Amino acid sequence: MENIKSVSQIHKVQDIVYIGLFAAFIAICSWIAIPATVPFTLQTMGIFITVGLLGGKRATIAIFVYILLGIIGIPVFASFSSGLGAILGTSGGYIIGFLFSALFMWFIESVFGNRHFIFIISMLIGLLICYSFGTFWFMMVYTQTTGPVALSVVLGWCVIPFIIPDLIKIALSFLCVNRLKKIIKK
Repeated sequence: MENIKSVSQIHKVQDIVYIGLFAAFIAICSWIAIPATVPFTLQTMGIFITVGLLGGKRATIAIFVYILLGIIGIPVFASFSSGLGAILGTSGGYIIGFLFSALFMWFIESVFGNRHFIFIISMLIGLLICYSFGTFWFMMVYTQTTGPVALSVVLGWCVIPFIIPDLIKIALSFLCVNRLKKIIKK
């Protein structure tokens, strides 16, 4: 009985360590950025690798920890930004969108399993969720601070330039997850 408790405690410690490491991994991915209206970063790749390696539950917690770290002032977001202002700003919806993407990917994983094809589909739909949430948020904040803006203009700023880089990040995430899954135990 005591051995079972020990194994359970070891798994809990491993979960905490993985969650912390991957929250830091996402932060590092966000720091690798090309400045723009919405910065080009490796955050989405970090999100997809985190979900692919940790599974939906631990990945969602890691992303939530990442967002909380940023909100309390630790500079984990793109361009080393942080604080509630970063979340409430024009690109904050994409950061919150990461959480919804992970939740969706977790749901897909729990319903359909984690086969390769399912993982690719969940990343694509997760990306669309992030785009949708972030674009809506961007339009709302931009309209309040600057004035009305057409959806087509916002898509030209915040989505269209990111489609090809994000598809490349999905492909790289898929390759990384498949290679690293042998090392990271769920």
